[in-house]
Amino acid sequence: MADSHADISKHVKLYIGVFAALAGLTIVTVLASQVDFSGPGHVVVALLIAGIKATLVAAVFMHLKWERSGWIWWPLVLCAFFFVVLMTLPTLVATESRDRAPAGTWDTIPVREAPAHSGGNAESGH
Repeated sequence: MADSHADISKHVKLYIGVFAALAGLTIVTVLASQVDFSGPGHVVVALLIAGIKATLVAAVFMHLKWERSGWIWWPLVLCAFFFVVLMTLPTLVATESRDRAPAGTWDTIPVREAPAHSGGNAESGH
């Protein structure tokens, strides 16, 4: 019985440590949003912090830290690979589209003019 209590307290300490790390990384995320990064730096920093947080959750709370079976790890590696591909592909396509667009049209929003009204009064129905 004494071994099980020591084992449980060891896991509780680990869970509290991961909670503290997640809380700290959340604060880092908020602080990083206030910093002006150039180009796609905001997305890279946000994905990096989110990846670290997801790794902590998966490793400890989903008990993957203690998993030894290859049946678990190969699908995870495959998912990570396709995640990187799916995040990179739209970036490449958007860059190509921006390069082919006429100058000054990529970053402007077209303004729609209001439709012309007839001379009647809207309240009276005429």
